[in-house]
Amino acid sequence: MAVDQAGNVAAATSTGGMTNKNYNRIGDSPIIGAGTYAKDQTCAISCTGHGEYFIRNVVAYDISCLIEYKGMSLTDAADLVVNKKLKNQGGEGGLIAVSAKGEIAMPFNSEGMYRGSWVEGQQPQVAIYND
Repeated sequence: MAVDQAGNVAAATSTGGMTNKNYNRIGDSPIIGAGTYAKDQTCAISCTGHGEYFIRNVVAYDISCLIEYKGMSLTDAADLVVNKKLKNQGGEGGLIAVSAKGEIAMPFNSEGMYRGSWVEGQQPQVAIYND
């Protein structure tokens, strides 16, 4: 994820895939709105996890809509979708997101998620588990 000085955001998503996934399975990563989404007025998001749940819930787009239509913060919208909607359905995973204002959210509902962020003038943040 990236945000420039003008507030333009961009998302790019790559995945190593899930272990023991079905042959020819298409995950959420390449599906715009499910695993990847960016809109300058709201946020940029990249997701990972049980792709079928992210696809069914159009997770990345849903978070952007919660920001745009309900005025939620990036952190609150991402937490709602990852830790309530997905978790209640049995979907595991998380995401990395940045808002046009530079707010960063990295929620996950699985045992761990490799993640990192860096904001100019601050120390880089890298983590796997909840601390």
